[in-house]
Amino acid sequence: MDTQVHLKMSNICKAFNGIPVLKEVGFELRKGEVHALMGGNGAGKSTLMKILTGVYRADEGAVLLDGQSIEIQNTEDAEAHGIAMIFQEFSLVPSLTVAQNIFLNLEPRTAMGLIDDRACVRKTRELLQELNVDIDPNTPVEQLGVGYWQMTEITKALSKNAKILIMDEPTSSLTENETEVLFRFIKKLKEKEISVIYISHRMDEIFEICDRTTILRDGKWVLTESHDSLTIERMIEHIIGGNMEQAFVWSERQYDRTGEPLLRVSDLHSGSRVRGVSFDLHRGEILGIAGLMGSGRSETMRALFGIDPIDRGEVFINGSKTAIRRPDDAIAAGLALVPEDRRVQGLVLDQDVKSNMLLPILNRIKKGLFVDDPAGEVIVQDYVRRLNIKTDNIFKAANLLSGGNQQKIVLAKWLVNAPDILLLDEPTIGVDIGAKTEIMEIIRQFADAGKAVLVVSSELTELLALADRVIVFHQGSVAQQFDRKNIASEEVLQHAIQG
Repeated sequence: MDTQVHLKMSNICKAFNGIPVLKEVGFELRKGEVHALMGGNGAGKSTLMKILTGVYRADEGAVLLDGQSIEIQNTEDAEAHGIAMIFQEFSLVPSLTVAQNIFLNLEPRTAMGLIDDRACVRKTRELLQELNVDIDPNTPVEQLGVGYWQMTEITKALSKNAKILIMDEPTSSLTENETEVLFRFIKKLKEKEISVIYISHRMDEIFEICDRTTILRDGKWVLTESHDSLTIERMIEHIIGGNMEQAFVWSERQYDRTGEPLLRVSDLHSGSRVRGVSFDLHRGEILGIAGLMGSGRSETMRALFGIDPIDRGEVFINGSKTAIRRPDDAIAAGLALVPEDRRVQGLVLDQDVKSNMLLPILNRIKKGLFVDDPAGEVIVQDYVRRLNIKTDNIFKAANLLSGGNQQKIVLAKWLVNAPDILLLDEPTIGVDIGAKTEIMEIIRQFADAGKAVLVVSSELTELLALADRVIVFHQGSVAQQFDRKNIASEEVLQHAIQG
């Protein structure tokens, strides 16, 4: 890696409605470097990158590229300077080929002014070969795995002569094998002196693929350090501004397991993935579900919430047999589901914070035929404060908030409905470490209030910090169960998961 500074952002300031979100932030990127940008909920990562890509304009500060001051007033300026961002949501057209996607709206033309498909394919093949990527340019994107979608997006940016790539949670939808392929691809980019700003909440990835890390907290620069000297523990402490062990330590909680379970599930069958699931959940309890992908964890949650039909089995709530045929039945019975994919299943992204949060209780805050807006605003402001949701105001669109704040809106949306049972499917996926600790505390407080939580998580550290008991799913049913105090380490639970 070249130590020459390729990009330098100095004293960047930005405020919205008079509220500062970036305060004299600095950031440096070397040629051929993979540089992690990290920070907690509302740290300013997204705002800094939107300034770099021309979505926002800085109020103060300077941007230098190879030592020369540059002005980035819009996205076209950023592209002209070789700066491109690869978003979590792909911009590809599935029905078009790889070549057609890469040169979409920039197609080479013949002398007659027609699209030159052969030139398009030839140039795409040259780009892919240069990066050692084995993809046929004529293959429709919809026939490729998600990992190759990611590489097609990156190649598309490189076709426009990008020299700086910003990758936002690039592995969030990739399998382990696809992630390995992506990392080999990134290493090839480094060899070609292409610089990468890597945004992720996955610590193991950061240390595997990145050279240095910059941490922001509360809109300020905190640290830039090489991974030769930085540890995961120090990184997390700088992100959250405290000792991480306090957030992830498990302490035994007291609740009554002798009485009638709040939720009893007996021999539940749903589709091909849920095959005879049985368990009890008591008031005050946090019950964790562990298992491999495809073991039936999420499908069980969906069946209990009435999204997927229950083919066989019984559900008892407070000792009474309860028929759950649709989500309305589940909600009426006191259940709430925070789904795995908040952006698709949990939020209406182009609607504001207020509208999303009030969705489940609109009928309860009506004044005659109309919604009582002042009453709704009081409720939303209360939960914004309680859950520490960082937003300029409650009328801001959900898609403009960070992942941690979006997840808190999904939680708040159900908490305002006063459920007795929270079904949480990967509640902290794609969420920064600061927001993760806050969400975990919200879960504990909910259970402490005499309610109950059923939580699916692939992050064993998180599951072991939260759960009072853990049940392990295997091939659609409960294979083992453990009291948390009897689980000595993550390795013990991992061994049970692997069967």
